[in-house]
Amino acid sequence: MNAPEIARALSAAGDASPLIESYRAVRGLTTELCSPLAVEDYVIQSAPECSPAKWHLAHTTWFFENFLLAPLLPGYRPFHPQYGYLFNSYYETVGTFFPRPLRGLLSRPTVEDIYRYRAHVDDHIVELIQRLDPERDGDTVFRVTLGLHHEQQHQELLLTDVKNLLALSPLRPVYRPPSGVAKDRAAPLNWLDFPAGLHAIGSTGDEFAFDNETPRHRVFLDSFALASRPVTNGEYFDFIAAGGYRNASLWLSDGWRKVSEAGWQAPLYWEESDAKWWHMTLSGFQPVDPEAPVCHISYYEADAFARWAGKRLPTEFEWESAAATLAVEGNLLDSDELHPSAAANASHQFFGDVWEWTSSAYSPYPGFQPLAGSLGEYNGKFMVNQLVLRGGSCATPRSHLRATYRNFFYPPDRWQFMGLRLAR
Repeated sequence: MNAPEIARALSAAGDASPLIESYRAVRGLTTELCSPLAVEDYVIQSAPECSPAKWHLAHTTWFFENFLLAPLLPGYRPFHPQYGYLFNSYYETVGTFFPRPLRGLLSRPTVEDIYRYRAHVDDHIVELIQRLDPERDGDTVFRVTLGLHHEQQHQELLLTDVKNLLALSPLRPVYRPPSGVAKDRAAPLNWLDFPAGLHAIGSTGDEFAFDNETPRHRVFLDSFALASRPVTNGEYFDFIAAGGYRNASLWLSDGWRKVSEAGWQAPLYWEESDAKWWHMTLSGFQPVDPEAPVCHISYYEADAFARWAGKRLPTEFEWESAAATLAVEGNLLDSDELHPSAAANASHQFFGDVWEWTSSAYSPYPGFQPLAGSLGEYNGKFMVNQLVLRGGSCATPRSHLRATYRNFFYPPDRWQFMGLRLAR
């Protein structure tokens, strides 16, 4: 549930049970996602941009402790005096924090310690919620809801970081066996045409939204067309076979430098064996399905493919205006597949499967104001040198998404479930 819905439910119910139920469901899912892990898996950091599972469990807990319990629950004392330093991510106004690239070097606190920390904070958050007056404590309801959406972001990050970790092992470990769901064929690629005109962009305020989705404003879009589905692995095979990774004319300068320095020849996790492409998935080492959306590609690769195909990437405003009236449905975390798959549905796979790169720089909307206080560091200070992605992935919780949602990453990043949709 979003913040307005929860506030209305609290008023109607006369108690805090709806918010407590939402809190326990989200927190419980994080624990469930960690259940396939061995204790050794919790600790290792596979890359500077990734974090150990143990850190995700602790940081999301610190978020509730720091932004809710410490300022709002009378008499609350932090679980451990050093956890604020260890598990603060980037909040400069809160205090110093342990260096991100070194998170995997912390054998202590133990995994058991972290689960005790979560239980301690959970008990006190429930106590805080039970004290709420929905008419008076709207800001507290918002903060709890923000914390839950923050945790849902980390549920996806946890899965992608675990995948990155397991991919390092020659043993090809399986996080979870394949779902066994029959694979569909990709729908034929058609073009969805949209006329020129003014479009309202950003949150309406009727549901929870991050501050970077505000304020709602109008943009003029010339006529455009979007592909009816994301680009598939099979279509990406053709790009590779045509020498796409060897043709400098297809690449932005920074992209060609990255390809040359890193030796990229295919998306992340892909390996060629006996003239066939394989890749690491959360279900182990599997053949690449030519019908499924291509994923784990950088902005540079998405842009190069679009140029090779004689098309372009959509802007984030084109994407949002096309998806604005669609229901959030598709292959999301709730589907439990944990991998992109081909599908033919009414929403044209706008939601789920892969985050779709856009050509839009991550920048503030006209009149943007970050949240007050330390929570203002959540999004605003990152509005430079990154690109916007839209639509969610197979690892995104359904209740976390909406058409206005703006994800953002650096152009070389590709360890998330990132793909593309063509525009013209």
